Amino acid sequence: METGTSTSNSASSSGNDSYEAIKNGSWFNQFRNGCNPWMARYAYGLIFLIANLLAWAARDYGQRALKEVTKFRNCKGGENCLGTEGVLRVSLGCFLFYFIMFLSTLGTSKTHSSRDKWHSGWWSTKLIMWPVLTIIPFLLPSTIIRLYGEIAHFGAGVFLLIQLVSVISFITWLNECYQSKKDAERCHVHVMLLATTSYTVCIVGLILMYIWYAPDSSCLLNIFFITWTLFLLQLMTSIALHPKVNAGYLTPALMGLYVVFICWCAIRSEPVGESCNRKAAASNRTDWLTIISFVVALLAMVIATFSTGIDSQCFQFKKDVNSQGEEVEEEEDDVPYGYGFFHFVFATGAMYFAMLLIGWNTHHPMKKWTIDVGWTSTWVRIVNEWLAVCVYIWMLVAPIILKSKRQSTTET
Repeated sequence: METGTSTSNSASSSGNDSYEAIKNGSWFNQFRNGCNPWMARYAYGLIFLIANLLAWAARDYGQRALKEVTKFRNCKGGENCLGTEGVLRVSLGCFLFYFIMFLSTLGTSKTHSSRDKWHSGWWSTKLIMWPVLTIIPFLLPSTIIRLYGEIAHFGAGVFLLIQLVSVISFITWLNECYQSKKDAERCHVHVMLLATTSYTVCIVGLILMYIWYAPDSSCLLNIFFITWTLFLLQLMTSIALHPKVNAGYLTPALMGLYVVFICWCAIRSEPVGESCNRKAAASNRTDWLTIISFVVALLAMVIATFSTGIDSQCFQFKKDVNSQGEEVEEEEDDVPYGYGFFHFVFATGAMYFAMLLIGWNTHHPMKKWTIDVGWTSTWVRIVNEWLAVCVYIWMLVAPIILKSKRQSTTET
């Protein structure tokens, strides 16, 4: 009995040592050592990229690339399976795959468990399951696909919110690293340099947007978007530097970069025919620059989904503590990232890429090699920018408000 137990412990220990070696090894080493959670996340990212390319092919080159699809009974010669509906059908298949993975891996906490092996291995089964789930939506009637299209608006919004919290958490974490006692003196110059550079890029970006997208006084909406972004940048800086908050220059500077970038993306999403959007009008024809911009945007979306998916720690609002009130350290056999959260982000990301490819409008035809274009896309970006500022400001003032409430409760 004791021999069996010691053998089991020895096997578990050697397994943990093997995982630790893979974790600390090179990117190539993670692939060379077969099925492990570090290799698995890249494989899931590749599947997600292929789904994006399939959705784009169904939209832009469906008649030539997907001839066999038009033979399905619900496709009516391709009318209901290509274009916008083709994007939604591919998106639904991708969503089903990752949602099933989410349900089957939710709550996994230890490596070498059955659910860990399912997440990190069984690739032959998954390589059958994923194509089958991609084909199934092409057998469904258009009413179900349109209903999914409406639900996908909400799912894509959830993805944007998760991404927003992840970005703000990263900015806050970076600021805390620079402000730590052991690095404060050494990193003071680096912080000032990074903050100054960020503010400079923000101001230059806003000036360029005034030149490119608000060439005359008739472009009132673009002038409002840019001016309001400048006001939000000043507001975030003022609150961060308030004596009671004292968050420093770095976080509002980096958040400024983020909101200026979102504002730029929003204005870039305006329809090409708009007289105020000269940059979009100049790229109306399909040239190499348009194609490169499309590819970069697609890859950026996949990378953003991947990086957000492995960042499950920013959503752990309550840290584990022991009886002495000290934070519990991670054990060797704890999973390296939340598997359920990882797949949930990819499931909502499947809805998000559908919205980008159809311009957030199920009745809006998109031109070839375009992504996230239309007035709906513009307003989604603008609302996302405003929401980002609100969440950031709340993260600054929430500790002060909660502290004052606790003090008033104690006094009463």
